[in-house]
Amino acid sequence: MHSQAGTVPADTQLGIPAMHYRRVGTGPAMVLLHGFPDNGSVWNDIAATLAADYTLYIPDLPGAGSSPLTQPASLAQMAVAVRHMLIAGGVSRAVVVGHSMGGYVALAFARLYPQVVAGLSMVHSTPAADDDEKKAARTKVIDLILKGGKATFIRQMTANLFAPQFRAAHPDVVAAKEKLGMQLTDDGLINFYRAMIGRDDNTAVVTDAPFPLQWIAGAEDAIVNYMKTLNLCHYSNVNFVTLYSECGHISMIENPAKLVADLSNFGHYCFYNHRGA
Repeated sequence: MHSQAGTVPADTQLGIPAMHYRRVGTGPAMVLLHGFPDNGSVWNDIAATLAADYTLYIPDLPGAGSSPLTQPASLAQMAVAVRHMLIAGGVSRAVVVGHSMGGYVALAFARLYPQVVAGLSMVHSTPAADDDEKKAARTKVIDLILKGGKATFIRQMTANLFAPQFRAAHPDVVAAKEKLGMQLTDDGLINFYRAMIGRDDNTAVVTDAPFPLQWIAGAEDAIVNYMKTLNLCHYSNVNFVTLYSECGHISMIENPAKLVADLSNFGHYCFYNHRGA
């Protein structure tokens, strides 16, 4: 699988953060936006297969992986960086896939550039903003990290990403995931959390959306409750909905074959069957 690397340069005047990305594959464009506390490598298990049918754009969001955090970046500013990535590739329309926090970036992108979105896939994510309880919990995490508690936070969060039976059967995978999370800097972690605290409620983006929506939920997701996700599915005009049994928050690792099939089928519908609202 040949991969080309690129970088969106920072532009402080326009509020565009620097962002490194990979481009791989052939066919219509599909953007894969990682969640927290990951980088673009979290998609590696499914990228090789998807790349047979799609040109994949896989960024490291600012502050993760090879993308330095050159300035505080909101989710909307990250979405602008994603648009500049696609402009550099000559892409006018793309299926945008967002996992967890990546879904929040995808929603910000869809709000800013609905004409570019061929389809929006929400993988273990939600358009709802943080409620007060969630904001308070994130603020406590920021305080913990500032006091040197990053390792404790990453360890606890990583365990919650997986369904209990997967976690017990694959301790090596969980350990590798924890190691990946530890690669994020304190500043990067804090910026992501502050960006999530400050995000808008984007339910309006999916309400009567002019593009198809896909909802991927895990029956044992401890981060995003699947019932809350399913209750939002009727807002959109066209919905692909899949509930993964015995799966937590990270299906690209827990059930990659199923996720590849679902994303591929959704992309095919968006590019070849959907005729608009």
